Amino acid sequence: MSRTKTPDATQRRGFLRGLGLAAGAAAATATPAAAERSDTVPAGQARKESEAEKRAPRYRETAHVQAFYRTNRF
Repeated sequence: MSRTKTPDATQRRGFLRGLGLAAGAAAATATPAAAERSDTVPAGQARKESEAEKRAPRYRETAHVQAFYRTNRF
């Protein structure tokens, strides 16, 4: 099996190379838009946790958690 470059193989490589470049360019342009999400809180406006809140237990076995355990046999 010889490894000669045919015009078809060269065109295919060029096409795949172009797809790779286009994907990289799309990712580069999408990054700034993701940084400006509307559901995030700026650091200066974030609510600070008190010492009591930091030490409070966070896990609560509520009714829907118990239902999950019951249906999934945990």
